[in-house]
Amino acid sequence: MPAAPRSPAPSSSPAPGGSSAPTWDPGQYLRHSGHRARPFVDLLARVPELPASSIASGGRPPRIADLGCGPGNVTRLLAERWPTAHITGFDNSPQMLEQAQRLAGPTPGGGRLDFAAADAGGWAPPEGTYDLILSNATLQWVPGHPGSFPAWIAALAPGGTFAFQVPGNFDAPSHVLMRELAESERWRDRLGGQLRHADAVLPPTAYLERLVGLGCEADVWETTYLHLLEGEDPVLDWVKGTGLRPVLTALEGDAEAREAFLSEYRQLLRKAYPAGAGGTVFPFRRVFGVARRKG
Repeated sequence: MPAAPRSPAPSSSPAPGGSSAPTWDPGQYLRHSGHRARPFVDLLARVPELPASSIASGGRPPRIADLGCGPGNVTRLLAERWPTAHITGFDNSPQMLEQAQRLAGPTPGGGRLDFAAADAGGWAPPEGTYDLILSNATLQWVPGHPGSFPAWIAALAPGGTFAFQVPGNFDAPSHVLMRELAESERWRDRLGGQLRHADAVLPPTAYLERLVGLGCEADVWETTYLHLLEGEDPVLDWVKGTGLRPVLTALEGDAEAREAFLSEYRQLLRKAYPAGAGGTVFPFRRVFGVARRKG
């Protein structure tokens, strides 16, 4: 997903490499919404108070951007933390934005929630536009995304915060097996180069160095969640909503090929993630960063 004078904002899925942008399915994505929301909540807990945090104290309403908002299910949580804020969720997926628009409008605390189309790869708002720029599980889709950090930090008001979370599991069996299968002799002509590789995100230390180098007070950490998933082939069901989207998009319109790929991948995942008595354990590493612009 990640432009109107190339400044609106990012989204949840620019095309990996040179491939076409994936088609997103909000319903499939939301099937694991509880597990997917947890890293967002953990990230939000580490965001400090904003420069404009209270109209009652004479300040202006906070201005917040959620880059790669997807269906908006977690974007609305920002209104609970900052009830008076004007919050805009940006995404480049028409399907995700259609779902998110159902949440748009005034918020109970007197703020506003809206959504707009934009591409994270070209987003550069004016200086001092936002008090918080936040991106949850999006930047892994944006090649070279650390190169945008200077512009995004500059777009913060003094004392504002840039916060992000990205998957750090590209070396996990779920992703390694997916890539190996796509690059196998049977599939490489149709799927070669479609999927992201381990360098889609930086190591935590590299993010910390970049943020500190931009003059920010920075906090970077990583967490591995042990998601206990229920149902038949739950890991396949999970990745069908996210990492597998480029494959499903490339095979769209060819039901036979799509089912053949899924059948092969399903068998590989069953061996890598065997079901237990309480469900299927799906370890998922994530990398977090919170950077405060000094004011």
